[in-house]
Amino acid sequence: MKIYTKCGDKGYTSLIGGERVAKCDIRVEAYGSVDELTAFTALLADKLMSEEVFSTHVQQLRRIESQLMTVAALLAVGKGGEDKVATLKPATIEELEQAIDAIQAELPAITKFTIPGGDSRISLCHVCRTICRRAERAALRAIDLHQTDCHTAAYLNRLSDYFYVLGRHITRLTSTEEILWIP
Repeated sequence: MKIYTKCGDKGYTSLIGGERVAKCDIRVEAYGSVDELTAFTALLADKLMSEEVFSTHVQQLRRIESQLMTVAALLAVGKGGEDKVATLKPATIEELEQAIDAIQAELPAITKFTIPGGDSRISLCHVCRTICRRAERAALRAIDLHQTDCHTAAYLNRLSDYFYVLGRHITRLTSTEEILWIP
């Protein structure tokens, strides 16, 4: 089977269920941003996997990659595809909250915003966080217009928080100086 179909050459693609939409449809934008986030999440996990101290985080990131595939699929549902993708369970969001709480319990409180940097792995956490925020905004627009799965926005909202605290935790684990924004 060839990878290219030529069906999208005129700017249209198919959603799950067969509905044809423009490639600039908000659902395509949303699941495309989630796809980008999945790739950067994989890159972050790859950057962390060589050190044992990060093994728990790598396992969590691999689960997140799979969950992001579900989020993308939910955002890609069109007419006729409503029953073709499993929903995102609230327990998935709770799992992220537990991971955030566990990480945050090990971090000192801060009173200023942190600025990305100091180590490429920390910066990559912030790249993931900002892509996640963009995906969340697109997902919210898709939900508003097309009644897509509402748990996707909550998941993405929590996930951006996870990437933020993960960046802070990597800062601590690598003994990197945390860069605080001092206006």
